[in-house]
Amino acid sequence: MSNIKELLMEKLHQELGETLLDRIRDPEAKSADLNVARQFLKDNDITAVPTDNNALSQLLKDLPFDEDITSIQ
Repeated sequence: MSNIKELLMEKLHQELGETLLDRIRDPEAKSADLNVARQFLKDNDITAVPTDNNALSQLLKDLPFDEDITSIQ
């Protein structure tokens, strides 16, 4: 029975992740949709580090701040 529960939880987790991904890709995504996706990542200890060519790095470059963010650690 425990194995069945584990498989169910794994499938539920996968489906939720896929649904959230679809929602944030929707051009009409609301801030609440993005917040649910953010919390899902946080709850699952998913983090990201900006690198030379990833989306997080581009987001940091596009933020409207004057100071050099690469020097802030």
